[in-house]
Amino acid sequence: MSGLVVVGVDGSASSLAAVETAAREARWRGAGLRVVHAFLWPAMHVPLGPSPLGPPEGGVRNMVEDLVAEAVARARKTAPEVEVSHTVVTGEPLTVLEAQSRAAELVVVGSRGMGGFVGLLVGSTAVHLASHGGCPVLVVRETGDANGPVVVGVDGSPKGEAAIDFAFAEAAQRGTGLLALHAWTTWNAPLPAPPDPNQPYASPRGELQATEERLLAEALAGHRERYPDVQVEQRLIHGPTREALIEASRTAQLLVVGARGRGGFTGLLLGSVSQAALHHAECPVAVVRGSAP
Repeated sequence: MSGLVVVGVDGSASSLAAVETAAREARWRGAGLRVVHAFLWPAMHVPLGPSPLGPPEGGVRNMVEDLVAEAVARARKTAPEVEVSHTVVTGEPLTVLEAQSRAAELVVVGSRGMGGFVGLLVGSTAVHLASHGGCPVLVVRETGDANGPVVVGVDGSPKGEAAIDFAFAEAAQRGTGLLALHAWTTWNAPLPAPPDPNQPYASPRGELQATEERLLAEALAGHRERYPDVQVEQRLIHGPTREALIEASRTAQLLVVGARGRGGFTGLLLGSVSQAALHHAECPVAVVRGSAP
């Protein structure tokens, strides 16, 4: 743990909501908060300072300073006990925040910034960070239910272990329960071996469900021991994972998913389930990448 939460700001309402979430995360973790703005030099040699024909408080530089100051003030109001710093870095938001994530334990961003296209549900910066960030990324889409649980998608994959541990820690920090959800179908469930090795694989639904129940229980076992005070609800659903998680997000305060689960194609950095959560969940979404293979 680095003791640092990073939040990206660009002056949009979405990024200011992210600042408030990041401030609370820093308070819960006992970490510092760094407000980061990625500054792109204007095209056509536009002067950074105020125009001789305009007011002295005008100009690109003053605009940037104002939006960063507003974000810092919002953070300090939300969590006065948190040490807040800020920086303006020249570069594309994608590369700037990815670099910042290497020294952070969490990066928080809004779902869409000032440069978003109308109709897009989540911006390119959020998707890029979820795919390439050096730490978990929390994307603030909706407010979420303040009294709801933390929901985590469990698929039993080794890469999913990091997401489960993150979800337990979040539930403990927030003082709320954890809903561990595992969805399965006959297409994604691993086939148990038949009792007689000479018989072909045959997996009635009852046997498959028992296998999936064991998978869910085993995936949570070690984490329960580390977080004994977290109340855990295990939920097994026979149906598509994406729909199940999005439905659960409607009454959650946070949805946690791994970047890629056991069904992903080799080489993909962000799986279909995590992408669906980023685009359609009705609460903030944390994407946690597992360790490299």
